[in-house]
Amino acid sequence: MITRRAAVTSGFAAATLGATTRTRAETPTVKIGNTMPYSGPASTYSVIGRTESAFFKMVNEQGGVDGHMIDFISYDDGYSPPKTVEQVRRLVEADKVDFCFQNLGTPCNSAIAEYLNHKKIPHLFVGSGASKWADIKKYPWTMGFQPGYRTEAQIYAKYMLQEVKDPKLGILYQNDDFGKDYPTGVRDILGDKWDQIVTRSNSYETTDPTIDSQIVDLKNSGANVLLVAAIPKFAAQAIRKVYDLNWKPTFLMTNVAISVGGVITPAGPEKAVGMLSTAYLKDPTDPIFNDDAGMKEWRTFMAKYMPDGDVTDASYVFAYAVSKTMLQVLKQCGGDFSRANVMKQAESLHDLELPVVLPGIKVNTSHTDHRPITSMQFMKWDGKTWVRFGDLLTGATV
Repeated sequence: MITRRAAVTSGFAAATLGATTRTRAETPTVKIGNTMPYSGPASTYSVIGRTESAFFKMVNEQGGVDGHMIDFISYDDGYSPPKTVEQVRRLVEADKVDFCFQNLGTPCNSAIAEYLNHKKIPHLFVGSGASKWADIKKYPWTMGFQPGYRTEAQIYAKYMLQEVKDPKLGILYQNDDFGKDYPTGVRDILGDKWDQIVTRSNSYETTDPTIDSQIVDLKNSGANVLLVAAIPKFAAQAIRKVYDLNWKPTFLMTNVAISVGGVITPAGPEKAVGMLSTAYLKDPTDPIFNDDAGMKEWRTFMAKYMPDGDVTDASYVFAYAVSKTMLQVLKQCGGDFSRANVMKQAESLHDLELPVVLPGIKVNTSHTDHRPITSMQFMKWDGKTWVRFGDLLTGATV
């Protein structure tokens, strides 16, 4: 059994972290293409690609799927959309992948979605919660995985109106389709009250060295509620700056930047106390899940296949969840891995329970609904772990 694995190199060099495993040259394979920011401003997420590679290695060691080995080919795109286009074309035209899975980043997926849809190549469980992926008329071959950013923002706005007396909201968001979904979701709820409640809405670019000036401006605007829609690097900066300013707003942080290992620890756990967010995955630092069967399954996987991985980093949990979902689709294919059938099975998930997803949340898809997960639960950082509270929530219908 031979595993091809090229090292991740610096800059925007390609990195094949594949679980390509063959016992004979004629062994049938399913080729899965992926791009991931192994370098660049979002490289904190690189562990997702590494975990997915390890997951498919495990699948191959267990015999593959219906006699097929998984050839998972993952390239570095540096979180740069032009590089994503280059690498996806390479995956499709040179590597001849059957479909793409879990390409990470809203701007990166936005750059390749039209190309993949035009070619009718499944673009599955993308690493982005942008609301656009629910538009099945425009993107019939694309499907998200996590709850939508716009939905998440609606949940935060509802909470603010219910829990904060005379709310004055400041928003910090990344200046792309990821970040812009948050002001949009807030506006869905506030409507014509936007100007009365939102004191300032500031953006940042992923090329910015810091977001300190934006945070200072939001504080000076008189905001008593802060919503941050940022990737981990800038989320950690925001936590530190709010703390250093001794500013104490009701602090709402996007779900994509709440990993203890990837965000909270670098920022300083004591600096995030009281911060709010939402969850759909089980938190690996929450002691309530110490004896949970699903998390034990994940920890067993980590110990064998990712022994150097940070078990406080929720990105590993996310990667396991989305990989299990992809595996379920492949199993449902019944040996027919044509693009049309892979897409059909991706649209045929019914009450799928994942071992690392919160109790009560199930994965459902259909030909008319490309939103696998739509529920979340509030949680608060207490200095040591995230503490969940309240019921499962969904956003508004817009």
